Amino acid sequence: MVAIRSRITRRAGAGRLTLAIVAAAAMAIAGGLVVAHDPASPWRWLHWACKPLATILILAMAWRSRWPVSRRYRRWILAGIACSLFGDVFLMLPGDLFVPGLLAFLLGHLCFIAALLGDSRFGARPRLLLASLGYGAVNLALLWDSIGAPLRMPVIVYVLVLACMGGQALARAQVFAQRGDAQLASARRAAVGAMLFMLSDSLLAWNRFHAAIPWSSLWVLSTYYLALWWIAHSVQRDRILSKAGTIEAGAFQ
Repeated sequence: MVAIRSRITRRAGAGRLTLAIVAAAAMAIAGGLVVAHDPASPWRWLHWACKPLATILILAMAWRSRWPVSRRYRRWILAGIACSLFGDVFLMLPGDLFVPGLLAFLLGHLCFIAALLGDSRFGARPRLLLASLGYGAVNLALLWDSIGAPLRMPVIVYVLVLACMGGQALARAQVFAQRGDAQLASARRAAVGAMLFMLSDSLLAWNRFHAAIPWSSLWVLSTYYLALWWIAHSVQRDRILSKAGTIEAGAFQ
């Protein structure tokens, strides 16, 4: 009876946290749309408060995972989301803090790569890695003339790291699928998050360097928060029922 109550309490807490994430993300997007229309609007505080808040809540979701894939995986995912939080702050503050924001997100992707390498070899599926790198290269080539000379090298490095993160997430999911790994669903969640991160950053780049995208905050932030949510959700280990009917959480690494 106590176990059932504890499970219900945990589920209720997770539900409340999910609702808080959705609410904070929605308000951040709404504030971003207002700021894009009128930078001096008093509603800009809604964007400034809720944009990092949504990321903090996603960080809390990953941290609260009862049965993580491994302690190592969770540490690196938490570090990556924390770096993304700093990137959020740099990119939304007045002034041109694009390079510090880029650096913060670059460090975040390196943390995500470190998490993914805990149970899979880098470049285990070369075609997927090359496809991810090719996607980044095509975007970079199309935007090249619009990127200022001082930003070209930082952007190249960032695209390379982001593409490696996406390619590694896809490769890891495929490796898990082929070997019938019990944590395939977790790996797929991480891969979905990685793909959404690439999409979000592509939209951000086209909006910044090429031409303004209508309602850009909606598209960029919605895909960004979904990316972080799926990556954070990948921390949760998929429970396996043993023959005795008990939940095997697996040994933490």
